[in-house]
Amino acid sequence: MIESAVGPIATFRFYEELNDFLPPSRRKGAFAQAFLAQVNLARYRGQPQGYYESFFQRANHPTRPLAFWIRYTLFSPQAHPEQARGELWAIFFNGETQQHLAVKQAFPFDECAFSSSEFQVQIGNARLDACHLQGTVQAHDRNIAWELSYSGTADPLLLLPLRLYTTKFPAAKSLVGLPLARYQGKLSLNGETIEITDWTGSQNHNWGAHHTDRYAWGQVAGFDTHPDSFLEVATAQLRLGPVWTPPITPLVLRHRGHEYALNGLWQSIRARGAVDYFTWRFKSTTAQAEIQGTLSAPAQAFVGLEYDNPPGGVKHCLNTKIAACRVQIKDQALGIRETLETRNRAAFEILTDDRTHGIPIAAEERC
Repeated sequence: MIESAVGPIATFRFYEELNDFLPPSRRKGAFAQAFLAQVNLARYRGQPQGYYESFFQRANHPTRPLAFWIRYTLFSPQAHPEQARGELWAIFFNGETQQHLAVKQAFPFDECAFSSSEFQVQIGNARLDACHLQGTVQAHDRNIAWELSYSGTADPLLLLPLRLYTTKFPAAKSLVGLPLARYQGKLSLNGETIEITDWTGSQNHNWGAHHTDRYAWGQVAGFDTHPDSFLEVATAQLRLGPVWTPPITPLVLRHRGHEYALNGLWQSIRARGAVDYFTWRFKSTTAQAEIQGTLSAPAQAFVGLEYDNPPGGVKHCLNTKIAACRVQIKDQALGIRETLETRNRAAFEILTDDRTHGIPIAAEERC
């Protein structure tokens, strides 16, 4: 079910047109204000070209290598919107035992609701809004249930330049609705209760007509050394007919009250990003600052997932939320030269068509 309302994109385009009549000092502000007020409204309108849309939450234990990831997803295959469905995904990562629990469950679309007028998502009996999430996902003998609240004061973070959220390129959009979110409540893992007290993470939203052809995505919601700093980074390649783009590496770092948004298109192309199994190195440099880093995790920290692609085919997503990350920042203007580190609080995902990665696929149940 899709709630009818004036869509977010129509509102953003209104503000884009309004910008032409505003003084230069107010143009960017009006458009940005309109967009940021609606970052968590559903974009799906029954698009015939196919669509996916996900709202996911993830958080880490304050000190131990434990993390959860919960994903509310809409999937609509190309040319068949009548086959749209909702999906619940949940993973609990345990870096102490290396025994991770992953569950996926699909639901008919008439049991789902994605609101375009407020932040409200329902899939089966599971709910998500701006402060709470609750639900259960079950497949065979596996079960994860959650009853959580979350809060925070950080502004949304945009991995892409603002205007690219209203254009066809790139086809996949991603943003962080609430960085440094703080979670309270409980999880149930096959009947075992896990208390969640002050776990830090993020609330996220992504959508598009098809998945990015290849990518690595990373996020750190509070480093061990700098708990108030937040990193969002990706390295992606797009296929344009028979040609692959060079690696494109947008990066946004919030550190000591400053946002380093090294995410312009040409800046992202000039940046470096190299990914293998399972280490990722990236570097982005401007006249003011240089930020470079490494994300890594052992193979046993990953869970393999199958992501259906709206145009057809299946991608493999190699997913961990207990990776290590080390970032070095040099800011000549502010005189900053620091190293940010975490041992197991980083999110690290690789999306690929390669089938030689060696990670077992879990959570592959379907309707």
